[in-house]
Amino acid sequence: MEWRGQRESDNIEDRRGAPFGRTAVVGGGVGTLVLAIVYALLGGNPADVLQGIQPQPSATEPAPAGRAAPVRESAAEGDARHFVAVVLAETEDVWRAEFQSRGAEYVEPHLVLYRGEVASACGEAAAAMGPFYCPGDRRVFLDLGFFDELATRFGAPGEFARAYVIAHEVGHHVQNLLGVSGKVHAAQERSDAARANALSVRLELQADCLAGVWANRSRSALKLDAADIESALGAASAVGDDRLQRAARGYVTPDSFTHGTSAERARWFRRGFDGGGLGACDTFRAREL
Repeated sequence: MEWRGQRESDNIEDRRGAPFGRTAVVGGGVGTLVLAIVYALLGGNPADVLQGIQPQPSATEPAPAGRAAPVRESAAEGDARHFVAVVLAETEDVWRAEFQSRGAEYVEPHLVLYRGEVASACGEAAAAMGPFYCPGDRRVFLDLGFFDELATRFGAPGEFARAYVIAHEVGHHVQNLLGVSGKVHAAQERSDAARANALSVRLELQADCLAGVWANRSRSALKLDAADIESALGAASAVGDDRLQRAARGYVTPDSFTHGTSAERARWFRRGFDGGGLGACDTFRAREL
């Protein structure tokens, strides 16, 4: 993967030096954060807790868009920041072209860099939850420390493993723009817990597939090779529900899966990469939503 010297996105909000505002979102709050962390420990997807909250008017002035004042960062953090900006720019190029081919406009998401804790339109979140997308304010949230976790805790090293994480979250933004996310969440409200989880799995697998489509379209620009694709497949496999649950408690409960198994996540990324288009990523049966 060759990314240095490439265009960097301007849609980066650097909040790493900003104080964490616990009153920034009405309807979120510390209770939501605790609930999300507990949900994660039980094998669920904490972002589901956050995304289930309807955006509420801000109790304080919202964070300004664009780049914040420079923050103190190590050389490694600075390198990671540039990497994220390049990958985000490449997702913009790919999805803008795809939406234009369909006669639609791609509204670019912002990516928020933070440290430790952050407030979003979906509630408050901690870095322990990992990267997430909030449809309420169309932003991806990322603590750069997750990249180290990805390599050490999850055993998925490599730059393109990191790129896959970003592309997956941007995939959720694509789903949001296409109206898929809203339909899924509405269907979940009409469903029992088992079916709601099954719908969540399909939504996540579709985001994995969309990340694969992005990888296909970015092969030339980023000079990707077979090792890069294997790195992404390894990252997708590393965060499968079965693997995470087995590592956390020694057994798995398939009915509680919200993201899919390791094999499913890797398979859907590969399907998107091999297919190269949105048509390869239909994870929902006809009339299911």
